[in-house]
Amino acid sequence: MTIETTPIQDLVIINPTVFEDARGYFFEAYNQNSLAAEGINIQFVQDNQSFSKRGTLRGLHYQNPPFAQTKLVRVLQGEIIDVAVDIRKQSPTYGKHFAIKLTADNKKQLLIPHGFAHGFSVISETAVVLYKCDQFYNKESEGGIRFDDPTLNIDWGMDLAAAIVSAKDLVLPGIEGCNSQF
Repeated sequence: MTIETTPIQDLVIINPTVFEDARGYFFEAYNQNSLAAEGINIQFVQDNQSFSKRGTLRGLHYQNPPFAQTKLVRVLQGEIIDVAVDIRKQSPTYGKHFAIKLTADNKKQLLIPHGFAHGFSVISETAVVLYKCDQFYNKESEGGIRFDDPTLNIDWGMDLAAAIVSAKDLVLPGIEGCNSQF
């Protein structure tokens, strides 16, 4: 596997080494020792999986300390635009976002550390997304940022007027009103 940096410190892309032959392919989606050799030492405790239809937009979500979550996101089926927003108030990239197309075909993974809000949009007919978390879900510590905040100006790769968004996500504040404790 190779680790690719992004313009935002601590946010990295993991590219697995894929072995292909006449039968198909094989790759290690997660190997704690390989990541540790790259200086990434995270103990994951929970896997989450979602199925979504084209046009679905989930996020932007985060959990505040002490229940902050690092997430390792990948796509099992379909294609998404995955987005991470830096909400670390002392960070030089506070309020900046990074977006990447994650697909079942490219097998890329995005490692999103504590201090980021996360969301994704589905740009294929359907998508199955799997993400590992290093902390259990805690409702009292959850927070979010509105997906269409003009300050962030995120390109979700879709028509936002037609986006399928949960009622909960529609009432989230913009980044200026979020309760980030990072």
